[in-house]
Amino acid sequence: MIVVTGATGNVGGELVRTLAAAGEQVRAVSRRPAEFPDGVRHRAADLGDPASLREAFQRADALFLFVAGEDPQGILRVAAEGGVRRVVLLSSLGAGTRPAAYAHPVSFEEAVRASGLEWTILRPGGFHTNAYAWAGTIRASRTASAPFADVGLPTVDPADIAEVAAAVLREPGHAGRIHELTGPAATTPRERAAAIGEALGTPVRFVEQTREEAREEMLRFMPEPVVEGTLTILGGPTAAEQKVSPAVE
Repeated sequence: MIVVTGATGNVGGELVRTLAAAGEQVRAVSRRPAEFPDGVRHRAADLGDPASLREAFQRADALFLFVAGEDPQGILRVAAEGGVRRVVLLSSLGAGTRPAAYAHPVSFEEAVRASGLEWTILRPGGFHTNAYAWAGTIRASRTASAPFADVGLPTVDPADIAEVAAAVLREPGHAGRIHELTGPAATTPRERAAAIGEALGTPVRFVEQTREEAREEMLRFMPEPVVEGTLTILGGPTAAEQKVSPAVE
């Protein structure tokens, strides 16, 4: 039995479908019910409350864990007590390149390493789906805005991350390893807006934000250290953050 937390998320939802299609027994964990493939069992639980996960983890062999909640040690302790022996953690590329800014993923990585379980860490860069942040303004005025208009970074499809996670959960040879997942090409915000316009068949006007304008917007839904780290990556990425490689080999 494989437990997938965050089972309604961009990666978790794809992973549930991929594992189910491969014939695996899957237990999907999310705070709210959702539609899942036939044969997938759902358990309502919250990573912010490790005790709520006990039933979900019972008699499971492997766990896909994403960074949520404030008690990774508690989550992993409940997982081990339920029978889980292998964990795949969805972390962030920033945990390796900007650990001070990405303290939350780093704390989960440290807890996984110290858990006594067989572990693998996935560190993806930016997601293709981050472009959905433009959906409202593109619908309303055919405009998209972002800082650092001409700085290119690779992004990765969450479906590709799910394919990697499925392989790691099902195949041997990944224990104790960290897989960094980026995309096949570096693109700039200006280029991404143009590509969306091309797909829509109508131009999308790109508006370059200042760093401060972007910071103010991002602070509405991200902690300040993560905002600062993210803006630094977007404006002055390191070689590791610009590394281009297929998400699925």
